[in-house]
Amino acid sequence: MRKRKPVMKGIAIMDETAQNQFRTLLRARLDEIESADALGKQGQETVQLDQQSVGRLSRQDALLNQSMAKANQNRRTNEAQRLRLALTRLEEGDYGFCTDCGEEIAAKRLELDPATPKCISCARG
Repeated sequence: MRKRKPVMKGIAIMDETAQNQFRTLLRARLDEIESADALGKQGQETVQLDQQSVGRLSRQDALLNQSMAKANQNRRTNEAQRLRLALTRLEEGDYGFCTDCGEEIAAKRLELDPATPKCISCARG
């Protein structure tokens, strides 16, 4: 019977290079979100009635655009918070472990979503 190589399940058995790669990935995604935040602020400004195109539909369209901009902002804010929490876990040595059960999170899961705080079992409920 052949011995199988141990499967890397969590960052605990990954080397410092892998930790640095996750750190770089988390920071890059956070930078992207913060850049998009700056661009998205314009779309959230108070809707002004354009006297050139007076009408209910133009105002409704502007309100819809504003609503979508706010929803995107909320999504970016939540994602930025998840990334910051993941960076904190990484610095504290808890990254790669489920925040619910403490088990290691599969490396493939972290590659797909490096900010994930839970193993697949706990995420499923």
